Amino acid sequence: MSWLIKSSIGRKLVMSISGLALILFLTFHMSMNLVALFSEEGYNAICEFLGANWYALVGTMGLAFLFIVHIVYAFILTYQNRKARGNDRYGVVDKPKGVEWASQNMMALGVVVILGLALHFFNFWAKMQLAEIIGQHDLGIDGVSGPTDGAGLIRYTFSNPIFVVLYLVWLVALWFHLSHGFWSSLHTIGFNNKIWFNRLRCLSNVYTTIIVLGFAVVVLYYFIQSLCGGACGL
Repeated sequence: MSWLIKSSIGRKLVMSISGLALILFLTFHMSMNLVALFSEEGYNAICEFLGANWYALVGTMGLAFLFIVHIVYAFILTYQNRKARGNDRYGVVDKPKGVEWASQNMMALGVVVILGLALHFFNFWAKMQLAEIIGQHDLGIDGVSGPTDGAGLIRYTFSNPIFVVLYLVWLVALWFHLSHGFWSSLHTIGFNNKIWFNRLRCLSNVYTTIIVLGFAVVVLYYFIQSLCGGACGL
């Protein structure tokens, strides 16, 4: 199994599998967030069910491991690709034909995604699961009853237009990163015949759009609700 670490193909395979696993998590997270639009009580029940329970902590550690592996392998592969090209990469003026913008800027997009995740951890994870772990039951935020009041935290966070803009920028970067990374990962693990190549790109774009729109709808819904002061009927 050492080829998964030492060979370029092995590294790409590990990065692809870890990336697909993270996309599955994003799908679950997006679906969970949409519950808040229909029932804040239901959303809070999910937050309480997860919280700092052992299975949620195991899942969090697993996600952290996948995320770290994905990042480390991404940096290694980027470094190796640049080293292999040498000075030739500075002589390229036009973009290679057929190579989309996202594929040439995956590392930059990845950095934006990481910064967005840091903001997300600060706004939500630190005030929910971490707060439960350390026994902080009073968050000191008006309108938020405690760490399991996920709906209250969403309402509080997205009443701030600065956070709304930052999250939307993050989601745009996430769309570009996922739309290329999804089909590229499927291509790496074996779905690489000519018939499926364009189909996978289309599927990746559609699936990524659904995920990102799901997150964005929640952000915009609560921001508009904050502007209306609850009088919009939302």
